[in-house]
Amino acid sequence: MHYGNIKDCDIANGIGVRVSLFVSGCRNHCKGCFQPETWAFDFGEKYTKETEDRIIRMCEPSYIDGLSVLGGEPFEPENQRELLPLLRRFRAAYPGKTVWCYTGYRLEDELLRPSRARCEATDEMLSLIDILVDGRFVITKKNISLPFRGSENQRLIDMNATRKAGKTVLFDVDQLNH
Repeated sequence: MHYGNIKDCDIANGIGVRVSLFVSGCRNHCKGCFQPETWAFDFGEKYTKETEDRIIRMCEPSYIDGLSVLGGEPFEPENQRELLPLLRRFRAAYPGKTVWCYTGYRLEDELLRPSRARCEATDEMLSLIDILVDGRFVITKKNISLPFRGSENQRLIDMNATRKAGKTVLFDVDQLNH
């Protein structure tokens, strides 16, 4: 796996101050994508054990609320296989911090059913995520006023509530303002 960027103080891709990993490789190729260079699986730097160790260390400060994984596309099967050990380590090291993951794949249609995104790592990866932002970016539905997403078709899914309810539960961003 390769990655295009690691941000150590990101406030745009989830609640609070986060460490954000932008993986490389995406087959969705959404029109108007904000970083099409990440479509190439070999874009940026090679992801190594040292990279993973660095990310885990970056998440340690108390002011870091969690880890966000974006792309490219984290749910490309080859990326899932590399991200799964990182998410396991993050969960073990920081049980009180959150994992946000952005994907162009829809939860019910492509991640929970047979699709090009599903592989042996998918279910466990989903089990380690708190908020899943799903759906392809659709330029005709672009809305820059939406918190934590770029187009109106994209959803913020509360994965903990979804697992508990056995059905998709959306995260209510408005609750943050009250």
